[in-house]
Amino acid sequence: MNDGQSGTPSRVRRVGLIDRVASRFHDEITSGRWPVGGRIPVEAELVEAFGAGRNTVREALQSLVRAGLLSREQGRGTFVIADSELPGSLVRELSGGSRHHYLELRLALDTTAASLAALRRTTADVERLRELCDARERAWGQGDSDLRARADLALHHAVVVATHNPLYVQLYEGMTDVFAAHMRDEESGDDEAAHRHHHDLVEAIAAGDAERASGLVREIFQPFMD
Repeated sequence: MNDGQSGTPSRVRRVGLIDRVASRFHDEITSGRWPVGGRIPVEAELVEAFGAGRNTVREALQSLVRAGLLSREQGRGTFVIADSELPGSLVRELSGGSRHHYLELRLALDTTAASLAALRRTTADVERLRELCDARERAWGQGDSDLRARADLALHHAVVVATHNPLYVQLYEGMTDVFAAHMRDEESGDDEAAHRHHHDLVEAIAAGDAERASGLVREIFQPFMD
């Protein structure tokens, strides 16, 4: 009987260790030290920083992948895609969609958001949109796809915030992590046109022109839809 149970205590201890390490990784995410959209340290760095074995680190990371908080991308590393398991569950559902389905969803969400933002924006909203539009253009000169994706999504997220619809904001934020993963792979091929369209979008919202704002979103997405 002892032989049949000899592995049980060590297995329990190992599972407990994995859970503790996963909890520490989870803390890194919720604290913002590992920000949503960012790439986390490689396994070797985590082994050294957290004092855990490579297999333990690997399994702890995998538990957060299953929870929808992390995503492994071949040749790129592991990225934070959500900071709580509620949006994480949404991320898991959305991650299985095709590129075309993703773009259709983005187009629907962003055109409506632009129209509502044009009708409801405040002076503070417009100032923030202009700041983020400038930041987006600067990011394009850095040659970093992750930075570009974050800067672009920050601007589009601010448009949603300007709708002043908390449910819309919450829904969009739950999807932003999937959007970031897709954005790293998307290039329109015409940076100048994209910058101009984003600038014009912000100014249409500032002017309260809902129809033009939603139309500009369609122009922004058109190169990706073809």
